[in-house]
Amino acid sequence: MIDEKKLKNALFNHGVIAFPTETVMGLGVIFDDELAYKKLNKIKNRPNDKPYAMLLKDAKDIEKYGFFDEKYNKIIVKYMPGPLTILIKSKESVPSFVTHSTNIVGIRVPDNKIIQKILSIINKPLLAPSANKSGKQPCTTYKQVEREFKNELDYIVNIDSLGNKPSTIIDISGENIKLIREGDIPFS
Repeated sequence: MIDEKKLKNALFNHGVIAFPTETVMGLGVIFDDELAYKKLNKIKNRPNDKPYAMLLKDAKDIEKYGFFDEKYNKIIVKYMPGPLTILIKSKESVPSFVTHSTNIVGIRVPDNKIIQKILSIINKPLLAPSANKSGKQPCTTYKQVEREFKNELDYIVNIDSLGNKPSTIIDISGENIKLIREGDIPFS
C-alpha cells in the first residue's frame, strides 16, 4: 500500500510524489516547499504562472488558508470532500508562489482514503495537479504514471485512481460563482 518512510522521505526532502484520487492520478508536493514546487513545474513542463490546487484533509481546514463568503458554505458542506476545487481569497498562511501573487488559492478536499491517509501521515496540505505532462491527458493508473514520468518522481503509490475526469473547479472568491472547469460535478 503506502510505504510511510519512503513517502515522508520524498516529501520532506523536496520531492514529488504520485498518488490516486477519486478523479485521476495526482502529483503532489508539500504546499509551502518552493523547491519542490519548482521541481514539480519542471517535471510537468508547466508554465510558472499556472497555479496548483491545495489538497486538505478536512473541509474545516479551509478557513486556515482562505476566506470565502458564508453564502457558499452549503456548496462546501455538500461537495467536500469530493471532486470539487474552489477558488477563494488566500490568507497569509499561503505562500505567494502558490497564488502567483493573485491572493487566490484553489482548495480541494479529496474523498479518497489513500490521499486522506497521505495527508494524515504528513500533516500538511499538498499542492496537487493531475499526473500528466502539460497539454496531455491525465493519467488514471499508476502504470501510466510510471511510463509518463519514468524516473522523474520520488515516490509513486502503486494504486490506480477511481475515476477518469478531473475535479470541477469553481471560483467563489467574488460576489458571483463562476465555473472554471466542469468535471464530475455538473455546474448546474
